[in-house]
Amino acid sequence: MAGDRSEVRESDKATKLGTFAGRLMQAWCSTLRFEITDRCELTRPGGIPGPVIYCLWHNRIFTMPAAWKKSCGSHRQAVVLTSASHDGAALARAVGVFGIGSVRGSSSRRGVAALVAMRKALRENTDVCITPDGPRGPKHIIQPGIIKLAEASGAPIVPIHVEYSSCRELKTWDRFAVPAPGSKVRVIFDETLAVPEGLSEDDFETWRLRLEQIMLRGAKPDSDHLR
Repeated sequence: MAGDRSEVRESDKATKLGTFAGRLMQAWCSTLRFEITDRCELTRPGGIPGPVIYCLWHNRIFTMPAAWKKSCGSHRQAVVLTSASHDGAALARAVGVFGIGSVRGSSSRRGVAALVAMRKALRENTDVCITPDGPRGPKHIIQPGIIKLAEASGAPIVPIHVEYSSCRELKTWDRFAVPAPGSKVRVIFDETLAVPEGLSEDDFETWRLRLEQIMLRGAKPDSDHLR
């Protein structure tokens, strides 16, 4: 049914699982040694006066809520784009444990509604976080939604790179990474990327590839973790 494509899926199971996952992430991340590198003054109160769009690979979600709360949570607000599926509901609950809101939707379900909601969040001075290769991949390929949002809103993109000194990579489509307890995590807030308005089709693809290349420079090979 056509209406099913716009449905936001929720369930008691997803709610409980997400809350449990968020508390587990909190406890796990409390053992980690975070090193924050700020190339755009995002972590300094007043450093970037307006809202921004965070760009983060899907397989680095696990530590980012804790890193954001530690470095930005005292002076910025944020929402994360999660899918409209039950998995997205669980993720929304998990990040909510860290005081981060959510916008529900993806390219396959509620895409337009999600774009409208993200633009509204940005107008209300709330940062938006997008994993542009999620929720289903392909891994490390930037989907066009983040460029569309940046062009339409005027908000700059902040690429985020996350490196682990030791981690386990799960057998998922994105090789989802979970850092070893007690290990070191380096989070890099890279220089902002301002996408201009009125892009032609060719220019749009140029900006998409530019962001993808910036993100790939921060994606370490499986055997090359932070030391």
